[in-house]
Amino acid sequence: MMKEWATVISWQQGIALLRCEPHAGCGNCHARGGCGSDLLNKLGPESQHQLQVAIDQPLEPGQRVEVGISEGSLLRSAMLVYLTPLFGLIAGGALFQTIFVTEAMTAVGAVSGGIAGFLLARRLAAKVEDRADYQPIVLQIGLPPTALRIQQD
Repeated sequence: MMKEWATVISWQQGIALLRCEPHAGCGNCHARGGCGSDLLNKLGPESQHQLQVAIDQPLEPGQRVEVGISEGSLLRSAMLVYLTPLFGLIAGGALFQTIFVTEAMTAVGAVSGGIAGFLLARRLAAKVEDRADYQPIVLQIGLPPTALRIQQD
């Protein structure tokens, strides 16, 4: 199970909106940025990601929760998103190379196959996105921020 801590932004009618901050580095070493994953995290348009999770227990904004998703569903999602367009690109290029024998038409076939693979992946992802095994679940709930009181003597 892949696990990550997130902060509650809001909770309404059994749906929690959570904010996840990406870590610098992959977590496998103490270098934190020496292998290039920190740079990849900064390349994206957002440094924070939001997701919605169904949970019946009321949550307060600022509360921390641990969410998890099974490795199998995460790998299947990654294969769908990355390998389907790649397979379409290769198959389209190979098909057009066989039929037309020119490099220009091979490139056109590869681009067409990649686009078709992307559209197929998008359609398949829409079919599986609501399945329970593809949804993140709440594993642990931290104390709400208002529950901690510090007394000074």
